[in-house]
Amino acid sequence: MQKKRPDRLSALIQRFRIDAKVLPVDNSAAAHERNQHLTPNLFIIGRGCLNVSDARFAGLADQTPVLVFFPRGAPADFTVQTATADAEFVCASVDTGGVSNPISLALPDVVTVALQEAKPLQAVTDILLDEAFAPRCGGRAVIDRLCEIVVIRLLRHLIEAGKTEVGLVAGLAHPNISQAIVVIHNNPEKNWHLEDLAEIAAMSRTHFANTFRKVVGVTPGEYLSSWRLTLARMEITKGTPLKTVVRKVGFSSSAALSRAFKRRYGISPRQDYARSA
Repeated sequence: MQKKRPDRLSALIQRFRIDAKVLPVDNSAAAHERNQHLTPNLFIIGRGCLNVSDARFAGLADQTPVLVFFPRGAPADFTVQTATADAEFVCASVDTGGVSNPISLALPDVVTVALQEAKPLQAVTDILLDEAFAPRCGGRAVIDRLCEIVVIRLLRHLIEAGKTEVGLVAGLAHPNISQAIVVIHNNPEKNWHLEDLAEIAAMSRTHFANTFRKVVGVTPGEYLSSWRLTLARMEITKGTPLKTVVRKVGFSSSAALSRAFKRRYGISPRQDYARSA
């Protein structure tokens, strides 16, 4: 019987909520006014001829259907406009939980997926395009939720395809290393030792440590500390008392958390909270 794989995304999605807003593709003053604070970084192109401002994507329409995603924001001058009446595409502003989301940081600057090679992802983008070009009752709410599902399926596709060479996505794609990463994500408060994580990954201590560093780009200890600090910062900005944060994320004391926090962020937890308040 095949061993069930752990859920590699839920902990990340629960901590860093995906928020997507599908934007009108027209350039009217009204559309600009409604969305002046939102910049598109996800483009789903179903068919048709397009005008793309960036020469690197000049042949985009020839690859349709295709998805283009800029995890950390599209270049300021990147625009897509329909060139023919039959063109179908949607653009959206996607926030994956801010710049601290480790999976967003682990992705390349731009992700391009030929949807015909990713059928589970295309199944949702087809529905999204249908809703966008055949508006129905409740469409506004439906289309944004569909876009969030598109992003989740995109992350699944990138993990399952295993095309990222180094980083968190590569780690989540690895059949053994992913086991250790998932328990770190789900239980950061535990006193994890290298031996514990190696056993969970079903690897020897040395082989696990070397493979983790090669695949993820950092040691298991460095990744654990980084994840704890990421969660600690989220809690601190919400106003959670430092002693509570220490218990929730697994540091030995408030002093230990404060020292690690200042080394990473350059300011103390108290200063960080004051700045975000």
